[in-house]
Amino acid sequence: MDSPEGGAALPNREKALAVAELSGQGHDLAHLLAAARLARSTYYYALAHPKAPTRPELRARVAEIFGRLPNGVGHRQVAMELRAVDGVRIADKTVLKMMNEMGLRCGIRRETDYHRYNSYRGEVGETFENVIGRDFAADGPWQKMGTDVTEFKLSFGKAYLAPVYDFGSKEIVAHSISMHPDLAQQEEMLEMLLAAKPEGARPVLHSDMGWQYQHAAYVGALAENGFVQSMSRKGNCLDNGATEQVFGHLKDEFFRGRDWDTFEGFKADLESYIHHWNNVRRQVKLKGLTPVEFREQALREAA
Repeated sequence: MDSPEGGAALPNREKALAVAELSGQGHDLAHLLAAARLARSTYYYALAHPKAPTRPELRARVAEIFGRLPNGVGHRQVAMELRAVDGVRIADKTVLKMMNEMGLRCGIRRETDYHRYNSYRGEVGETFENVIGRDFAADGPWQKMGTDVTEFKLSFGKAYLAPVYDFGSKEIVAHSISMHPDLAQQEEMLEMLLAAKPEGARPVLHSDMGWQYQHAAYVGALAENGFVQSMSRKGNCLDNGATEQVFGHLKDEFFRGRDWDTFEGFKADLESYIHHWNNVRRQVKLKGLTPVEFREQALREAA
């Protein structure tokens, strides 16, 4: 039971548990204690005084925050919520330790994509240069944005989400959920986007070269309302990496391991998740604020 050469020795509590297990299997206790270099008094003390749980007063609250999403949330999300809402002084690693003790583990991000939807049909309309150039950094909201379409395969068929993601505030500022990735979906998304746009803002809106982003109605609506259009190079998903990353988080936190029997039920749940993303889900890059909190704070400071 000694530690390997150069390794850390086991704590007395762990040694005592190992000795107790082997003793219960019929091994001589005196020999086991000698092998473990553990005094008999230390052995009995360790068994009688189990290690106290980390911050037990916070466990109910941690469980509540973790359970907000079907696949759970990570320890950083829990820690930011405790600090921002409850005023608790606590480190991320302490929350991680608590969650490990409680058996709370969210899913690990998958390396594979989720059958990425491809709307490229060649140059069927007007195309634009890549103004973003993979520089997704923005000092504030309504400066740089990205859009794309992602597909969900479900029991009732397929569903599609077309969001607009603000690179500065990390907010999904507009979206449309539909069973058809058609122009009507883009028109619904644009209506929401234009209604939300602050007066005087001239953001860059980046997309791939999908047919809908080349369509005259889409191009015209953006131009008339002060948007600068930007497009990824053909067949290069990294050029739209910021929006693809949102899809990865969304499908891991909301979609993975779940199914819906009706489009209406799926749409209602996805709408709720988008509200959670914007209003509840705190982000490290926003210094613990939610996207809506960051956007409102930034616009107040700019006024």
